[in-house]
Amino acid sequence: MRPDTPAENVDHTAEAARLERTADRYPEDAEALLLQAAAHLELADARPAATALYDRLLSTPDTLENAPLVRALKASNLWEYDHEAEARAIIDGIRTTAPRDPAPWVIVAESLESHDELEAAHDTFTEAATLLLTDVAEPPYATHPVLFGRHRVRRMLGLPHDDWDALADTLHSSPISLDELHDPKRVWSLGSDNPEELEAEISRLRAELGTYREALSRPFPVAVLHWPATELTELLSAYPDLATEYPSHPEHLATIESSLRELSTSGTPNLGIVTATVPSYEAFAASEGSSPADTTLLPQYATTLAARGRAVAWPPQRTSDCWCGQTQPYDACHGS
Repeated sequence: MRPDTPAENVDHTAEAARLERTADRYPEDAEALLLQAAAHLELADARPAATALYDRLLSTPDTLENAPLVRALKASNLWEYDHEAEARAIIDGIRTTAPRDPAPWVIVAESLESHDELEAAHDTFTEAATLLLTDVAEPPYATHPVLFGRHRVRRMLGLPHDDWDALADTLHSSPISLDELHDPKRVWSLGSDNPEELEAEISRLRAELGTYREALSRPFPVAVLHWPATELTELLSAYPDLATEYPSHPEHLATIESSLRELSTSGTPNLGIVTATVPSYEAFAASEGSSPADTTLLPQYATTLAARGRAVAWPPQRTSDCWCGQTQPYDACHGS
């Protein structure tokens, strides 16, 4: 399914089946593909089938890149078709294990929030913020929903602003403030006969929709292909014709950074890097009925990996490890 396909034109059951077949062809990407398939099943209201996919993934937890995320999605799905006790047990387990990825925290907190468990949702968001953002100079993009969700729940509980709320306000880029977007009284204005109140609410909804669209667009970035040193050596040994594309590994890394900076300067949003492997690339070439030595396959391979959720956002945080794999921070490596 293309990212711009209207939701009403999607056969979610058929799309889930297609993704499952693709996962069988590309087992290295099965986790991302099956999570997308489960999401389509949830949209099709086939929630038991979605749970079966989550259970399929969790049957081999050691092979998962993000087992807490799968558990969180399973808990949220279970609660939607009256398996509340099991969902609560999974949520409690996630809070106990305290994953370092913000996504599971956001999913379970929003699940609690959607079922009017506002105090528990607030506690969950607060635990996540304390764990992930204490002594962090610049909150990573992935942690923003933690702060925004916490702000929203506190507004609904009528709690005063604190330091985390102030930080959320500084990270919020919409022209409509968080206090307005999260105002519990907003829903009252939808029944108003005052044109000015209705117009103000429409403006707020448009701003909120823009924020959602920006977040949804990030998993499908413009991606650049990165070959680790060992993979590039293996690639060039098997397909020496590609040496014209990759004269040396240091030059390859420098080209990645310069290309991304050029794209960023031109205004291209949502840039990312996908890491390539020779077996995956050879499998992709075979599926396209072409030779891996064909240079025109390289950008197609990068786009395919990005569409499967394999891209890492660029640029990294200045103090985070550099994308090239070195242990030094980005601002001391390729970000210097």
